[in-house]
Amino acid sequence: MKTDDLIAMLAKDVAPSPNGRVTARLVAMCAVGAAVAFGVLLVWLGLRPDMMAALQSGPYWMKTVYTAGFAAGGFALIERLSRPGARGKLGAIMVALCVLAIFSMAMMQMMRAAPDARMAAMMGSTWTKCPWRILSLSLPVLAAILYSVRQFAPTRLTLAGAASGLLAGGIAATVYGLYCEETAAPFVAIWYTLGMSLSAGVGAILGRRVLAW
Repeated sequence: MKTDDLIAMLAKDVAPSPNGRVTARLVAMCAVGAAVAFGVLLVWLGLRPDMMAALQSGPYWMKTVYTAGFAAGGFALIERLSRPGARGKLGAIMVALCVLAIFSMAMMQMMRAAPDARMAAMMGSTWTKCPWRILSLSLPVLAAILYSVRQFAPTRLTLAGAASGLLAGGIAATVYGLYCEETAAPFVAIWYTLGMSLSAGVGAILGRRVLAW
């Protein structure tokens, strides 16, 4: 008997975890992971020097709303996938809408920008570092989320791991935004999304093993 068939058979007799318990545990672990990621950021990179001015600017909040919305979609997805047989369509739709929105904004900015400014809008000055920093900051968050999800009964382990990575990546990218001064929509659409996607990829790989019963 294949492993997937065995999991499906066992899941038939598993009662779904209470909604409140799953949500509360995930929220707690997300908070722990985010706090660790924030601490790492402070020691490693620090905060952007113009933080107070940034908090009053639209571009900063555009980036923050995107990454936080991405995290919210990942949360909705893994909150459902933590239960046997549950589907996470709402979370997947939320993530897709966030990505669609940021790429739409990026295309609008690119069309309005002068031809010689378009490359700078896409690449910024930290494109070689941004995705990897987001991935690095996502690791403590991902560890906390996977630990939480393991306490429940997910049946689609790779997908649950990927969803955990999406959530961790969104939180990490939001934390990283406290340091990163890049705010052009094309840059955020490409490199922030790549960093969060890398986190999802790591989550998918780890989920298959870490979440196994």
